[in-house]
Amino acid sequence: MSTYNVTRSRNTAASLVRLACTALAVLLIAHIAFVLFNANFNNGLVSWVAQWSEVVGLWFVNLFDTGNTTFTIILNFGLAAVFWLVVTGIIARVLRSVG
Repeated sequence: MSTYNVTRSRNTAASLVRLACTALAVLLIAHIAFVLFNANFNNGLVSWVAQWSEVVGLWFVNLFDTGNTTFTIILNFGLAAVFWLVVTGIIARVLRSVG
């Protein structure tokens, strides 16, 4: 296998990981936006985003309790989104440099 194909494969893998984890961060940001703008949680999309945000938020979901529900959601889910973006960058960099 040529060096070009290996490099291209690594770049493709890194791009796919970056795309997937960025989608998770966008999901979390959408949940924050829905809460900020008082979206109707009886709506299918809004409830789906809220449900999956609980899963994607990992251990950040109930990390802080500020007493203000909106600020607590912004803080916890915002930290989870930043976490996914940082992890994405690290994993993508490792994938590109391995080999």
